[in-house]
Amino acid sequence: MKTKTSFNFNKPIIYILLILLAIISFIPFYMMIINATRENQEILMGFAFLPGSHLIENYQTMMSYVNIWNGFKNSLIVSVSVTVLSGYFSALTAFGFAVYNFKGKNKLFIFMLLMMMVPGQLGLIGFYELNKTLGTLDTFIPLIVPAIASPFVVFFLRQYLASTLHPSLLEAARMDGASELKIFHSIALPIMMPAVATMSIFAFIGSWNNYILPLVVIFTPEKYTLPVLMGFLKGSQVAQNLGSMYLGIAISVVPIMVAFLFFSKYIISSISAGSVKG
Repeated sequence: MKTKTSFNFNKPIIYILLILLAIISFIPFYMMIINATRENQEILMGFAFLPGSHLIENYQTMMSYVNIWNGFKNSLIVSVSVTVLSGYFSALTAFGFAVYNFKGKNKLFIFMLLMMMVPGQLGLIGFYELNKTLGTLDTFIPLIVPAIASPFVVFFLRQYLASTLHPSLLEAARMDGASELKIFHSIALPIMMPAVATMSIFAFIGSWNNYILPLVVIFTPEKYTLPVLMGFLKGSQVAQNLGSMYLGIAISVVPIMVAFLFFSKYIISSISAGSVKG
């Protein structure tokens, strides 16, 4: 009884703290949106709660230096491709590690875990030379194809599948004459969808915010992704117009916020999977 009373007493305090935390987290985004509608002098005077009247001027100034919508399109193509391909093939690989026993399975899995600890920047020069030899520089191929093989996503999905997929389901499907691919698509993949959706959020955000790799392998301005264009915008004369900079940043974070709002509910369900198993 004492424990229940204490919990009921602390519950309003927890809610108040969570509301304050949400407000504090929202303030930078609100400042960014407000400053995107203001001119330099107004921004330098300090923060204001009401929007300004220079949104159109800031947009015209920004577009006079960079075609941000072309970069938006390029980033969207790359990010969506990486998200879809990484989710599918990582789920397929995780299914193989979780279900089948084959020679060298443990060694291959350990090698994959070791690859998680190697920073991708270490192989940037070699990756550039490889794409130069293959003739894939200045294309989206170096940005999409290598991202399909994600050791962390495979590891996460494999652990998720091992805690949620019961072997009896596979045995029943095989007895009914289902092929292995049929089993994967009709049984394993639907079970993994919460985990795939969770990893898709991080894959999309990581690909959308990727700056170094597109800067190295893309040379044509029309093929620049949005982070590269934002870096170019910051180094140009438009950087003197703070409102245009804020507007460009606000446009660049919209897809990330939309993706998180649509798929964030899967994070809790995937993390808590297996907690009530048995």
